[in-house]
Amino acid sequence: MAITAAAVKELRERTGAGMMDCKKALNETNGDVEAAVDLLRTKGLAAAQKKSSRTAAEGLVGVSVAGTKGVAVEVNSETDFVAKNDQFQDFVAKVTDVALGLDTDDVEVLAAADYPTGDTVKDVLTNNIATIGENQAIRRMKTVAVSSGLVVPYIHNAVTPTMGKIGVLVALESTAGADVLEPLGKQIAMHIAAAFPLALNAEGLDPELLERERAIAKEKAAESGKPDNIVEKMVDGAMAKFAKENALLSQTFVMDNKTPVAQVVEQAGKAAGADIKLTEYVRFQLGEGIEKKEDDFAAEVAAAVAG
Repeated sequence: MAITAAAVKELRERTGAGMMDCKKALNETNGDVEAAVDLLRTKGLAAAQKKSSRTAAEGLVGVSVAGTKGVAVEVNSETDFVAKNDQFQDFVAKVTDVALGLDTDDVEVLAAADYPTGDTVKDVLTNNIATIGENQAIRRMKTVAVSSGLVVPYIHNAVTPTMGKIGVLVALESTAGADVLEPLGKQIAMHIAAAFPLALNAEGLDPELLERERAIAKEKAAESGKPDNIVEKMVDGAMAKFAKENALLSQTFVMDNKTPVAQVVEQAGKAAGADIKLTEYVRFQLGEGIEKKEDDFAAEVAAAVAG
C-alpha cells in the first residue's frame, strides 16, 4: 500500500527515528503506525534516535598501534558510569582496532566499516545505545604513520592499557630500533599529555588563533604608552613566546624543564647513532571542545512533575 507523508511524519514525531527508517518500517508493517512503532523499538532505532539530542561528553579515548601505524579514536557517552561498562569498553577496543585497518580519518567511513561480529560499526553502536540506554557517538579519529621507525602510544588516566581519558600517539621516523624509540616515544607522549601542544611546530599553529593572540598582544602593548615602533616589537616578542610555548618541538621538555623537545629528539638520535625525526603526533583528550549542558536539577524535577 502507498505510505503517506502524514504517516511518516506521525511515526517520526512519536519515535524520533529518521525519516527513511520510518518509511521503511511503515512499508514492512503495511502502513500500521502502531506496529511500525514497535518495529522501530525492536530494532533499537527509536531509542537511539530519541536519545541523540543528549550531550555525550563522557566516554573513552582508545588507541591501537601496529608498528609503524597507529590510530586514536574518541567514543563518547553521556555519563562516566557508562564509560565503565564492559560492553562500552569492548566496543571502544574493537572499533579502535577496526579503525587501525582503515586508511582514513573519516568517522563516517569507520561507521560503515565491518565490525568483528559481521555487522557494521554503526549497527553495533545503534544496538549499544538501545541496550545500554544512553546516547553514544564516535566523535573523531586520527591516524599517524611512518615509513620506518615506530608509532608509540600512551594513555593517561587509563582504565585499560589501550583506553582512558587522554590518548597520545607519537610518530618517530628512524632506522633506530624499538629499544631506543619506544622509551623516547613514551617520554615525549607523556610530555604531550601534560603540556598540551597546539601543533608540531610554529608553522602548524592555527592562523586564526595567531590572529586572536596578536590582537590581544597589541592591545596589551598599546596600554604601555610606548611609541608605535616599540609596541610592534613588543607584539612580535609576545607572538614569538606564544609560538615557542605552544609548538611541540620548541616546548621545554617537562622531564627536565630546560631542554627543547626538538633537542631531546636530536640528542637521542646522536646517542643511538641514527637520525630520529618526530614527524607527527596525536593528542585526544576526552570531551575537549564539547559544550556540556549543565542541567538545573530542581528545574528538571519540576518539569517532570508538571509533565
